[in-house]
Amino acid sequence: MPRPDPVPTPRHSLLVRFKRIMRWLALLSIVIAAIAVLLVARGDDSVRVHMLVATALGVGLSVLLGTGLMTLSFLSARSGHDEQARQIEDEQ
Repeated sequence: MPRPDPVPTPRHSLLVRFKRIMRWLALLSIVIAAIAVLLVARGDDSVRVHMLVATALGVGLSVLLGTGLMTLSFLSARSGHDEQARQIEDEQ
């Protein structure tokens, strides 16, 4: 007799949602970094490879960090963890 699938825990569901969102944000970060590199390369004829690599890494990682932190704050607010922390703080 087949077993039914277990009910996913809220933590697992949140982790799956976070990974799915981060995949899209990583793609967005790569696209924005590519646009920044193209703009820097078009702006000056004497741009070296080091400048393009630094631009790509700086812009890409900055966008990924910012969007990742915002995603965590939104998912945290939706999951109810913030409300639980507030209740514990109010009791003390």
